[in-house]
Amino acid sequence: MASLEVEICGVKFKNPVIGASGTVGFGREFNELYDLAEVGGISTKGMTIEPRLGNPVPRIAEGASVILNAVGLQNPGVEHFIKCDLPFLRDKGVVIIANVAGKTLEDYGVICAKLDGLVDMVELNISCPNVKAGGMAFGIRPESIKEVTAVSKNSLKKTPLIVKLSPNVESIAINAQAAEEGGADCISLVNTFTGMVIDIEKRKPIIANNTGGVSGAGIKPIAVRMVYEAAHAVKIPVIGMGGIMTGEDAIEFMMAGATAVQVGTANFADLYAMPRIIKEINLWLENHGINSVKEIIGTAYLN
Repeated sequence: MASLEVEICGVKFKNPVIGASGTVGFGREFNELYDLAEVGGISTKGMTIEPRLGNPVPRIAEGASVILNAVGLQNPGVEHFIKCDLPFLRDKGVVIIANVAGKTLEDYGVICAKLDGLVDMVELNISCPNVKAGGMAFGIRPESIKEVTAVSKNSLKKTPLIVKLSPNVESIAINAQAAEEGGADCISLVNTFTGMVIDIEKRKPIIANNTGGVSGAGIKPIAVRMVYEAAHAVKIPVIGMGGIMTGEDAIEFMMAGATAVQVGTANFADLYAMPRIIKEINLWLENHGINSVKEIIGTAYLN
Protein backbone atom coordinates (compact mmCIF):
# COMPACT_ATOMS: atom_id res chain seq x y z
CA MET A 1 0.00 0.00 0.00
CA ALA A 2 1.07 3.56 -0.67
CA SER A 3 1.86 5.79 2.29
CA LEU A 4 -0.96 8.21 3.05
CA GLU A 5 0.84 10.05 5.86
CA VAL A 6 1.10 13.84 5.68
CA GLU A 7 2.41 16.45 8.10
CA ILE A 8 1.08 19.96 8.65
CA CYS A 9 2.81 22.40 11.00
CA GLY A 10 4.51 19.54 12.82
CA VAL A 11 1.24 17.65 13.28
CA LYS A 12 1.27 14.18 11.73
CA PHE A 13 -1.86 12.80 10.05
CA LYS A 14 -2.15 9.10 9.26
CA ASN A 15 -3.93 10.09 6.04
CA PRO A 16 -4.98 13.41 4.48
CA VAL A 17 -8.75 13.02 5.02
CA ILE A 18 -10.27 15.26 7.71
CA GLY A 19 -13.91 15.50 8.72
CA ALA A 20 -15.06 19.06 7.92
CA SER A 21 -16.45 21.28 10.65
CA GLY A 22 -20.20 21.18 11.05
CA THR A 23 -20.63 17.84 9.28
CA VAL A 24 -19.22 15.37 11.79
CA GLY A 25 -20.21 16.99 15.09
CA PHE A 26 -17.65 15.94 17.67
CA GLY A 27 -17.20 12.51 16.09
CA ARG A 28 -19.33 10.37 18.38
CA GLU A 29 -22.07 9.52 15.91
CA PHE A 30 -19.66 8.45 13.18
CA ASN A 31 -17.68 6.38 15.64
CA GLU A 32 -20.79 4.22 16.04
CA LEU A 33 -20.50 3.33 12.34
CA TYR A 34 -16.74 2.85 12.01
CA ASP A 35 -13.61 3.38 14.07
CA LEU A 36 -13.02 7.13 14.01
CA ALA A 37 -9.28 6.41 14.22
CA GLU A 38 -9.44 5.46 10.53
CA VAL A 39 -9.63 9.12 9.45
CA GLY A 40 -6.76 11.57 9.48
CA GLY A 41 -8.45 14.15 11.65
CA ILE A 42 -11.66 15.78 12.82
CA SER A 43 -12.48 19.47 12.61
CA THR A 44 -15.07 19.91 15.33
CA LYS A 45 -18.42 21.60 15.21
CA GLY A 46 -17.83 25.34 15.25
CA MET A 47 -17.57 26.44 18.87
CA THR A 48 -18.19 29.74 20.61
CA ILE A 49 -17.39 30.85 24.16
CA GLU A 50 -20.99 30.44 25.33
CA PRO A 51 -23.53 27.83 24.19
CA ARG A 52 -25.65 28.86 21.20
CA LEU A 53 -29.08 27.65 20.06
CA GLY A 54 -28.53 28.66 16.46
CA ASN A 55 -30.94 30.01 13.86
CA PRO A 56 -34.67 29.30 13.57
CA VAL A 57 -35.84 26.44 11.33
CA PRO A 58 -35.93 25.57 8.48
CA ARG A 59 -32.13 25.63 8.43
CA ILE A 60 -31.45 23.26 5.54
CA ALA A 61 -32.48 23.34 1.88
CA GLU A 62 -31.47 21.35 -1.17
CA GLY A 63 -30.38 22.58 -4.58
CA ALA A 64 -29.01 20.82 -7.64
CA SER A 65 -25.91 18.91 -6.45
CA VAL A 66 -25.67 21.17 -3.38
CA ILE A 67 -27.23 21.82 -0.01
CA LEU A 68 -27.71 25.12 1.80
CA ASN A 69 -27.46 25.50 5.54
CA ALA A 70 -28.02 28.30 8.01
CA VAL A 71 -27.57 26.44 11.29
CA GLY A 72 -26.15 29.49 13.03
CA LEU A 73 -23.32 27.80 14.92
CA GLN A 74 -25.53 25.88 17.33
CA ASN A 75 -23.07 24.40 19.82
CA PRO A 76 -22.70 23.57 23.53
CA GLY A 77 -19.87 26.05 24.13
CA VAL A 78 -16.13 25.58 24.53
CA GLU A 79 -16.21 24.56 28.22
CA HIS A 80 -18.61 21.71 27.47
CA PHE A 81 -16.33 20.57 24.64
CA ILE A 82 -13.27 20.56 26.90
CA LYS A 83 -15.07 18.62 29.62
CA CYS A 84 -17.21 16.17 27.63
CA ASP A 85 -15.99 15.81 24.04
CA LEU A 86 -12.24 16.36 24.12
CA PRO A 87 -11.53 13.25 26.28
CA PHE A 88 -13.45 11.09 23.81
CA LEU A 89 -11.51 12.41 20.82
CA ARG A 90 -8.20 11.99 22.62
CA ASP A 91 -9.01 8.34 23.28
CA LYS A 92 -9.62 7.79 19.56
CA GLY A 93 -6.09 8.88 18.63
CA VAL A 94 -7.34 11.14 15.84
CA VAL A 95 -5.90 14.59 15.09
CA ILE A 96 -8.18 17.09 16.86
CA ILE A 97 -8.83 20.40 15.12
CA ALA A 98 -10.99 22.75 17.19
CA ASN A 99 -13.06 24.99 14.94
CA VAL A 100 -13.85 28.26 16.72
CA ALA A 101 -15.89 31.40 16.07
CA GLY A 102 -16.65 34.71 17.73
CA LYS A 103 -18.62 37.93 17.51
CA THR A 104 -15.66 40.16 18.39
CA LEU A 105 -11.89 40.09 18.20
CA GLU A 106 -11.83 39.58 21.96
CA ASP A 107 -13.99 36.46 21.60
CA TYR A 108 -11.43 34.86 19.30
CA GLY A 109 -8.59 35.65 21.68
CA VAL A 110 -10.42 34.21 24.68
CA ILE A 111 -11.52 30.96 23.06
CA CYS A 112 -8.08 30.34 21.54
CA ALA A 113 -6.46 30.85 24.95
CA LYS A 114 -8.84 28.29 26.47
CA LEU A 115 -7.93 25.68 23.86
CA ASP A 116 -4.19 26.35 23.66
CA GLY A 117 -2.25 23.14 24.29
CA LEU A 118 -5.41 21.04 24.64
CA VAL A 119 -6.03 20.30 20.95
CA ASP A 120 -3.72 19.55 18.04
CA MET A 121 -4.75 22.56 15.95
CA VAL A 122 -7.22 25.44 16.07
CA GLU A 123 -9.21 26.42 12.97
CA LEU A 124 -10.69 29.93 12.84
CA ASN A 125 -14.12 30.33 11.29
CA ILE A 126 -13.85 33.93 10.12
CA SER A 127 -17.09 33.94 8.14
CA CYS A 128 -18.84 35.25 11.27
CA PRO A 129 -20.11 38.86 11.50
CA ASN A 130 -18.03 41.29 13.55
CA VAL A 131 -20.65 42.96 15.75
CA LYS A 132 -18.31 45.87 16.49
CA ALA A 133 -17.75 46.60 12.80
CA GLY A 134 -21.30 46.86 11.52
CA GLY A 135 -21.83 43.12 11.10
CA MET A 136 -19.40 42.59 8.21
CA ALA A 137 -17.81 39.15 8.35
CA PHE A 138 -14.21 39.00 9.62
CA GLY A 139 -13.22 37.06 6.52
CA ILE A 140 -14.25 39.57 3.86
CA ARG A 141 -11.53 42.23 3.95
CA PRO A 142 -7.78 41.48 4.05
CA GLU A 143 -7.19 43.94 6.90
CA SER A 144 -9.80 42.30 9.14
CA ILE A 145 -8.46 38.84 8.31
CA LYS A 146 -4.97 39.92 9.31
CA GLU A 147 -6.28 41.47 12.52
CA VAL A 148 -8.37 38.52 13.74
CA THR A 149 -5.56 36.14 12.80
CA ALA A 150 -3.01 38.14 14.81
CA VAL A 151 -5.26 38.32 17.88
CA SER A 152 -5.87 34.57 17.76
CA LYS A 153 -2.23 33.70 17.12
CA ASN A 154 -1.14 35.80 20.09
CA SER A 155 -3.37 33.66 22.31
CA LEU A 156 -1.90 30.41 21.03
CA LYS A 157 1.51 29.59 22.47
CA LYS A 158 1.51 25.85 21.82
CA THR A 159 -1.12 25.11 19.17
CA PRO A 160 -0.82 25.73 15.40
CA LEU A 161 -3.41 28.06 13.89
CA ILE A 162 -5.45 27.35 10.75
CA VAL A 163 -7.47 30.20 9.22
CA LYS A 164 -10.52 29.04 7.27
CA LEU A 165 -11.12 31.41 4.37
CA SER A 166 -14.46 32.54 3.00
CA PRO A 167 -14.93 32.28 -0.80
CA ASN A 168 -17.29 35.26 -0.85
CA VAL A 169 -14.46 37.72 -1.52
CA GLU A 170 -12.83 39.76 -4.27
CA SER A 171 -9.46 37.97 -4.20
CA ILE A 172 -8.84 34.68 -2.41
CA ALA A 173 -5.08 35.02 -3.05
CA ILE A 174 -4.88 38.42 -1.33
CA ASN A 175 -6.93 37.17 1.61
CA ALA A 176 -4.74 34.09 1.92
CA GLN A 177 -1.70 36.36 2.08
CA ALA A 178 -3.42 38.48 4.74
CA ALA A 179 -3.90 35.39 6.91
CA GLU A 180 -0.24 34.47 6.42
CA GLU A 181 0.86 38.00 7.34
CA GLY A 182 -1.32 37.85 10.46
CA GLY A 183 0.56 34.78 11.67
CA ALA A 184 -1.49 31.85 10.39
CA ASP A 185 0.41 28.58 10.36
CA CYS A 186 -1.95 27.11 7.76
CA ILE A 187 -5.04 28.09 5.78
CA SER A 188 -8.09 26.02 4.91
CA LEU A 189 -10.59 26.73 2.13
CA VAL A 190 -13.19 27.08 0.94
CA ASN A 191 -15.91 27.77 3.46
CA THR A 192 -19.44 27.85 2.05
CA PHE A 193 -20.69 30.23 -0.62
CA THR A 194 -23.77 32.35 0.09
CA GLY A 195 -26.92 31.22 -1.69
CA MET A 196 -30.71 31.17 -1.66
CA VAL A 197 -33.45 28.69 -2.60
CA ILE A 198 -37.02 29.96 -3.11
CA ASP A 199 -40.23 28.01 -2.58
CA ILE A 200 -42.12 29.07 -5.71
CA GLU A 201 -45.51 28.15 -4.24
CA LYS A 202 -45.00 30.27 -1.12
CA ARG A 203 -42.88 32.81 -3.03
CA LYS A 204 -40.38 33.04 -0.20
CA PRO A 205 -36.97 31.57 0.68
CA ILE A 206 -37.10 28.04 2.09
CA ILE A 207 -34.53 28.83 4.76
CA ALA A 208 -35.86 30.93 7.65
CA ASN A 209 -32.66 32.98 7.58
CA ASN A 210 -33.33 33.68 3.86
CA THR A 211 -29.80 32.79 2.76
CA GLY A 212 -27.52 29.91 3.63
CA GLY A 213 -24.09 28.49 3.03
CA VAL A 214 -23.84 26.46 -0.18
CA SER A 215 -21.80 23.24 -0.11
CA GLY A 216 -21.68 19.97 -1.98
CA ALA A 217 -20.48 18.53 -5.27
CA GLY A 218 -21.72 21.51 -7.28
CA ILE A 219 -19.13 23.91 -5.84
CA LYS A 220 -16.08 21.70 -6.45
CA PRO A 221 -14.68 23.33 -9.63
CA ILE A 222 -14.81 26.79 -8.02
CA ALA A 223 -13.24 25.47 -4.82
CA VAL A 224 -10.41 23.74 -6.72
CA ARG A 225 -9.65 27.00 -8.54
CA MET A 226 -9.55 28.95 -5.29
CA VAL A 227 -7.34 26.37 -3.58
CA TYR A 228 -4.92 26.54 -6.49
CA GLU A 229 -4.80 30.34 -6.34
CA ALA A 230 -4.36 30.43 -2.56
CA ALA A 231 -1.74 27.68 -2.48
CA HIS A 232 0.36 29.54 -5.03
CA ALA A 233 0.04 32.84 -3.15
CA VAL A 234 1.38 31.70 0.25
CA LYS A 235 4.24 29.67 1.69
CA ILE A 236 2.21 28.07 4.50
CA PRO A 237 0.34 24.75 4.07
CA VAL A 238 -3.17 24.60 2.64
CA ILE A 239 -6.08 22.31 3.51
CA GLY A 240 -8.60 22.10 0.67
CA MET A 241 -12.32 21.46 0.74
CA GLY A 242 -15.48 22.04 -1.24
CA GLY A 243 -17.55 19.30 -2.86
CA ILE A 244 -15.19 16.37 -2.28
CA MET A 245 -17.24 13.21 -2.84
CA THR A 246 -14.61 10.70 -4.01
CA GLY A 247 -10.96 9.84 -3.67
CA GLU A 248 -10.37 11.28 -7.13
CA ASP A 249 -11.85 14.59 -5.97
CA ALA A 250 -9.46 14.64 -3.02
CA ILE A 251 -6.50 13.96 -5.30
CA GLU A 252 -7.57 16.86 -7.52
CA PHE A 253 -7.42 19.25 -4.54
CA MET A 254 -4.02 17.93 -3.52
CA MET A 255 -2.66 18.35 -7.03
CA ALA A 256 -3.95 21.94 -6.84
CA GLY A 257 -1.70 22.46 -3.82
CA ALA A 258 -3.52 21.15 -0.74
CA THR A 259 -1.55 19.05 1.73
CA ALA A 260 -4.76 17.57 3.15
CA VAL A 261 -8.49 17.80 2.50
CA GLN A 262 -11.68 18.14 4.48
CA VAL A 263 -14.76 16.09 3.60
CA GLY A 264 -18.09 17.64 4.56
CA THR A 265 -21.37 17.32 2.68
CA ALA A 266 -20.38 13.87 1.38
CA ASN A 267 -20.85 12.59 4.94
CA PHE A 268 -24.58 13.36 4.71
CA ALA A 269 -25.04 11.48 1.43
CA ASP A 270 -22.85 8.53 2.46
CA LEU A 271 -22.22 7.90 6.15
CA TYR A 272 -19.11 5.90 5.22
CA ALA A 273 -17.76 8.56 2.83
CA MET A 274 -14.49 9.26 4.67
CA PRO A 275 -13.20 5.67 4.99
CA ARG A 276 -14.30 5.05 1.39
CA ILE A 277 -12.45 8.13 0.14
CA ILE A 278 -9.31 7.05 2.02
CA LYS A 279 -9.43 3.65 0.26
CA GLU A 280 -10.03 5.31 -3.12
CA ILE A 281 -7.02 7.59 -2.68
CA ASN A 282 -4.83 4.62 -1.84
CA LEU A 283 -6.13 2.60 -4.80
CA TRP A 284 -5.46 5.46 -7.23
CA LEU A 285 -1.92 5.88 -5.92
CA GLU A 286 -1.24 2.16 -6.23
CA ASN A 287 -2.65 2.03 -9.76
CA HIS A 288 -0.34 4.88 -10.76
CA GLY A 289 2.77 3.46 -9.09
CA ILE A 290 3.01 6.29 -6.54
CA ASN A 291 4.57 5.36 -3.21
CA SER A 292 3.42 8.33 -1.13
CA VAL A 293 0.48 10.73 -1.33
CA LYS A 294 2.94 13.55 -0.65
CA GLU A 295 4.33 13.06 -4.16
CA ILE A 296 1.18 14.48 -5.77
CA ILE A 297 0.88 17.70 -3.72
CA GLY A 298 1.04 20.78 -5.94
CA THR A 299 1.81 18.84 -9.12
CA ALA A 300 -0.89 20.50 -11.28
CA TYR A 301 0.30 23.41 -13.40
CA LEU A 302 -1.60 25.83 -15.60
CA ASN A 303 -1.36 25.46 -19.38
